[in-house]
Amino acid sequence: MTLEKFMAEHLPAIERELDQCLPPDDAYPEKLHQAMRYSTLGGGKRLRGLLAVASAEVAAKDRFPQVRPAAYRLAAAVEMLHAYSLIHDDLPCMDDDDFRRGKPSNHKVFGEAVAVLAGDALLTESFALLGQLADLGVPVEVVVTIVREMAHAGGSRGLIGGQAVDLDSEGKQISEETLKYIHTHKTGALFRAVVRCGALLGGASEEELAAVTRYADCFGLCFQITDDILDVVGDEAKLGKKVGSDAEQGKVTYVSLYGLEGARALAVKAMEEAKEAVAGLSGSEVLGSLAEYIVQRDH
Repeated sequence: MTLEKFMAEHLPAIERELDQCLPPDDAYPEKLHQAMRYSTLGGGKRLRGLLAVASAEVAAKDRFPQVRPAAYRLAAAVEMLHAYSLIHDDLPCMDDDDFRRGKPSNHKVFGEAVAVLAGDALLTESFALLGQLADLGVPVEVVVTIVREMAHAGGSRGLIGGQAVDLDSEGKQISEETLKYIHTHKTGALFRAVVRCGALLGGASEEELAAVTRYADCFGLCFQITDDILDVVGDEAKLGKKVGSDAEQGKVTYVSLYGLEGARALAVKAMEEAKEAVAGLSGSEVLGSLAEYIVQRDH
């Protein structure tokens, strides 16, 4: 299946799932629920949700129609968790960004207090959705493993830990090792968990799980390097956020360490390694195409 066909089939389904799983914006307390929906349904590439579905499809093979509802629920949970992280990341006490996905950041619209609460609620709700996987035919032991994977990725040994080191590193000269720590945790941990959880949902073998894990690690690196590049040469209108913020905040990036061309070469290398990791898996063409898309993206 081509990436275009895959996205045409699954993107609308993921959007519907998110819309149905989020509280309606007229439910009390309205402002909180409006803030939750504002950031979660406010556009975005849905990369993490798509990766969850693609990984589940590779592992499930001809059984995918049976696991499809659970794959969409997993995708919704992942996108809610991601939305929470973006809301908090944009706060003045964090990266202090006024725009996200081409519109004002959550705290600029609803205020900082409501933005914090909306993020908290989305994080909590994402785990409620993971618990619902058992109601959709996923074995309880698999649900427990998925919850554990997602919690690890989102906690102090994952996303939050990476953000803490990132904040502490602003304005400092850091090593390549520290930069790698920041990005494998702040960005890469969730990509790894999403791909692994999708594969677990689909009933992946140990060999398949190892392959998609290697893929996810390379994908996450490719994504972050490209993100660093776009912060230098990207178009603000396409990105939907300000460019040059890394330099303004004194952050060390792959571009500042290796230069623009060096960073581009590293991104291509990571993309090729991601594709190679799953080349032996039947039906992995979409995963490979998603890695190519990351390198070629302009937003």
